[in-house]
Amino acid sequence: MAKRKTLLIGDIGGTNARFALADEKQPGFSREATFQCAEFASADVAIKQYLEEVGAKAPDVICLAAAGPIVEQRVRFTNNPWSISSGDLGKHFSISKVRLLNDFEAIAYSFPFLTEKDCLPFGLPEPQPLDAEHYTVGILGPGTGLGAVGLRKHGDLLIPIAGEASHGGFAPESQVQIDMLSALRERYDRVSAERFVSGPGIENIYWAMCRIHGEQRPQLGAAEIFERAANNSDPRAAESVQVFFEILGQVAGDYALALGAKDGIYIAGGIVRRYPELLVNSRFRSGFESKGRYRSLMEQVPTQLILHEQPGLLGASYCAIELARS
Repeated sequence: MAKRKTLLIGDIGGTNARFALADEKQPGFSREATFQCAEFASADVAIKQYLEEVGAKAPDVICLAAAGPIVEQRVRFTNNPWSISSGDLGKHFSISKVRLLNDFEAIAYSFPFLTEKDCLPFGLPEPQPLDAEHYTVGILGPGTGLGAVGLRKHGDLLIPIAGEASHGGFAPESQVQIDMLSALRERYDRVSAERFVSGPGIENIYWAMCRIHGEQRPQLGAAEIFERAANNSDPRAAESVQVFFEILGQVAGDYALALGAKDGIYIAGGIVRRYPELLVNSRFRSGFESKGRYRSLMEQVPTQLILHEQPGLLGASYCAIELARS
């Protein structure tokens, strides 16, 4: 009987590191655990702690999704003090099969394994089944930062198109957005889309909206802003969340045009997944479709919310299986 391998996978963001063990035969995972990145000096220390807690042997394969650009199999995080190198991890655990991939690249790899129950369509048009051989989609997700990835299916090939689209400059499309941009320029030398569409982004919007209205309010965290909007207890929070989703729609529409993602745009990430009703009833589609001469094209692009709780781990499990077989 072949020795059972330990396929360690992870999804590491600006705040949390999630680890799990991948199945060997098909994409999927078990024994998931979440750690606070700030509590560990490095990724290898966190991995050791995880292995001890779940009683797993040393890994044969490591595949980690990370919230940052992967350059020569090394990542330095934008919102996390860790620096991870596949070579260093390989030496530390005495293995050769280690891979790093962008966190949204991992989500892209999960896409073919998402079921109909894992996605919530919103807005028009209603999504149609994708062509089995060819499609191009885009995926965005606000969290600690704003992630974005494209995915092209070409025959048997899955081709993720990873980049840092969220760090493109923000383009305001209303007087309120112009006023917010002016306010945020007092805080930042440069204002990217991520300064609005992320967890810290909704906090920036709330602060700017209070400033625009001449109100002195205590600064709120992202979770509290969304909660107040959801229960209608704070008109300024509700207004801020509407602007948040409108800008997310604008950015998503720009990304669809840049990719040629006519087959759909998918929204991922815990912030939006926790409040689907706010997204469905927001101005997202208005921002998404408002592309001037290309409005008629954008009106034909479906949008869906990914409901799967850990698509990054699901995609990493697929990559770990492929790495184990290589």
